[in-house]
Amino acid sequence: GGAPGPGRARPGQGQQQPQPQPQPQPQAQPKGRELFRSQRKESEGSVDCPNLEFEYGDADGHGAELAELYSYTEEPELSHNRRCFQEDFHTQVPDRRWLELDRAQQKAYVMHLLDGLEVVNRDKRLRVARAILYLAQGVFGDCDNEGDVLHWSRHNCFLLYQLGTFSAFLELLNMEMENSQACSSALRKPAISLADSTELRVLLSVMYLMVENIRVEQEMDPPEWKTCRETFRMELSFPVHTEEPFALLLFTMVTKFCSGHAPHFPMKKVLLLLWKVLLFTLGGFEALQAMKVRRREELGLPPLPEDSIQVVRGMRAASPPTYAIELVEQQQQQQQQKPRGHRSRRPLMKQDSLDIYNERDPFKNDEGGVDEEENDDVDSGMEGELDLMERDTIIAAMPAQRPPIDRVSFPKGLPWAPKVRQKDIEHFLEASRNKFIGFTLGQDTETLIGLPRPIHESVRTLKQHKYVSISDVQIKNEEELEKCPMSLGEEEVQETPCEVLYRAMLYNLPQYMIALLKILLAAAPTSKAKTDSINILADVLPEEMPITVLQSMKLGIDVNRHKEIIVKSISALLLLLLKHFKLNHIYQFEYVSQHLVFANCIPLILKFFNQNIMSYITAKNSISVLDYPHCTVCDLPELTAESLEAGDNNQFCWRNLFSCINLLRILNKLTKWKHSRTMMLVVFKSAPILKRALKVKQAMMQLYVLKLLKIQTKYLGRQWRKSNMKTMSAIYQKVRHRMNDDWAYGNDIDARPWDFQAEECTLRANIEAFNSRRYDKPQDSEFAPVDNCLQSVLGQRLELPHDFHYSYELWLEREVFAQPIRWEELLHCQ
Repeated sequence: GGAPGPGRARPGQGQQQPQPQPQPQPQAQPKGRELFRSQRKESEGSVDCPNLEFEYGDADGHGAELAELYSYTEEPELSHNRRCFQEDFHTQVPDRRWLELDRAQQKAYVMHLLDGLEVVNRDKRLRVARAILYLAQGVFGDCDNEGDVLHWSRHNCFLLYQLGTFSAFLELLNMEMENSQACSSALRKPAISLADSTELRVLLSVMYLMVENIRVEQEMDPPEWKTCRETFRMELSFPVHTEEPFALLLFTMVTKFCSGHAPHFPMKKVLLLLWKVLLFTLGGFEALQAMKVRRREELGLPPLPEDSIQVVRGMRAASPPTYAIELVEQQQQQQQQKPRGHRSRRPLMKQDSLDIYNERDPFKNDEGGVDEEENDDVDSGMEGELDLMERDTIIAAMPAQRPPIDRVSFPKGLPWAPKVRQKDIEHFLEASRNKFIGFTLGQDTETLIGLPRPIHESVRTLKQHKYVSISDVQIKNEEELEKCPMSLGEEEVQETPCEVLYRAMLYNLPQYMIALLKILLAAAPTSKAKTDSINILADVLPEEMPITVLQSMKLGIDVNRHKEIIVKSISALLLLLLKHFKLNHIYQFEYVSQHLVFANCIPLILKFFNQNIMSYITAKNSISVLDYPHCTVCDLPELTAESLEAGDNNQFCWRNLFSCINLLRILNKLTKWKHSRTMMLVVFKSAPILKRALKVKQAMMQLYVLKLLKIQTKYLGRQWRKSNMKTMSAIYQKVRHRMNDDWAYGNDIDARPWDFQAEECTLRANIEAFNSRRYDKPQDSEFAPVDNCLQSVLGQRLELPHDFHYSYELWLEREVFAQPIRWEELLHCQ
């Protein structure tokens, strides 16, 4: 929309993608600072954006999440669904409206519709499915406002679920996936459009509406709905007849789409449904935090020092660092524009990097009781020094004093309690013993004989802040199980939804990760359309391409919105998987992250951020009058090019900011404590890209950017640190401290470049040992005698599970027909 692209810089803004270079900074000017602060508020400075009032959560508001299911090109289908429903409804229940029926009548009618799904004729089935979709969409023909539509949509979804609609649709989805005719016709077409995925879209829409409406809890829900929700969650998590959870079916759709066998699959709907199913079955971030607290209690670990969700919510955004290149350009403009006064004589000087902080160290102000408003821009420590253009305007105009605002009291000091790992204490003692005694005692952290008093105190302080994570305990248990498999016997594994999902995903997990990243790459705004990239627009392009300017503008917005929603769902579902697997077992998390790293996830996310991130976050790729449920109950105004260009008046786009934070969190998860991957960040020159992302004034996003900068600071060299003292100060304030972590100076004993390959290989060996020990049954195969006689092997009676005949065809397809048989290997006997 109207956001400036890379070509159109905002006024007063330099080239959009500055190269990192030593930043000359103007010398600090204490005079005029107070004037400047209030001035700064009125005129958003050259690199400033306002604080974004963004509340991070599991998902957006309920209405917004439902609206994102439909693309604008699908809008005519809403009235088509309504027609299908009304034609059938009036033959069954003449002269009544759906809202007037009592519960028994509504049930009877839904049962009649479900019978209609059993017919052989495809078109008749589709009409019935559309009528059911109209019910799930909230019988909007009978409603007056958006609230009513959403209310009836929820009511009908619970009713549909209670009568078994979901399992009926699951069977239809399985049939439709196997529909080879649709696949082959889509493969033959030069251009795929909405028409190729009609049945799939109707089925997935009904399933999505049911999952989303039942998943979201509301205070007024009757008790039967609550039991309904739990039953549904169990049904999706622990399958009964089939051998796999529902999420796995959707993962299979994703890989099938990416392999090119089914280009007509409506990927956006599949990914949204997959994300919501994972969110529903595994639990969101709040549930995850509660599970973590519970798990620590079970393992007898001390409670968490703080609730990270709450700490991040309480943080305030910092002002972004100024770019040297912008300062230089502004100064040049200024030299040309104004008469030479006493100020213009000052050249742009390089300054001792710490001088700035001597006069405004955020922690020195604590005693002085500086009022919070004045401190507004100081709290960051990243505030650009007085922008040169603004300095001149300070003298020109005295700004009016702002009325006092209700102040919030912020805690003094740092937001996070420092943490120390066992390994850190061992390293510290090893160095101390080498220095004072001349030999070490391995992993002994108790014996302090021969060490001077201050070392005793240091060790005591370190132990006070020692933090043992759940992962540490799991790794230790794993080592013991590997050492003594016979004496320790089998471990007890809890059947959690997460465990069931991992076991189901295990063997094709690399393909799932590659497929998700392929789609993410195709949807990233920085990707160029290549011939070999997959076509993710099959479920947004209409059959007739637009002919008027207005139509093509509308389609352009639709396509961009479509891509943004895909990025949002993939980033959210990857983050959910990583966080849940990490809690369930560290090696499950490491297995997923290793495959993401092998599939080039790190450079992909950096490529995503290598754009004007402010314009991505403020993009206006939505037409609010066309959003569901608004478009179903309100008369649509005449759309004009101007109204499309203007977009909505939101300060930022929720889904894009959500996606950015998720991608940064994924990048943090992949690189934390992994030197080889941290070096990838350095090699791919991520520092300037990340530093540009700090322009977004949102505390949570800045926190994850600063974490990524912190882990690589020691490798970026002294000159970088000297030029980026504001960023360093922000890291100091916002990111958790590790007590003897030398992040700012780089005297780290772990930073040995030749160990990097070895590190990944060791990790891989540990993961493989874990997977084979826990998931490769039977356990006693090593010690059992082997029968080499072909006749007796083929003649054995095999005990098959009692529900095997349900999934027999699926098993044949996956294990027999899909596996290539390499006969030539018989010739190369070992």
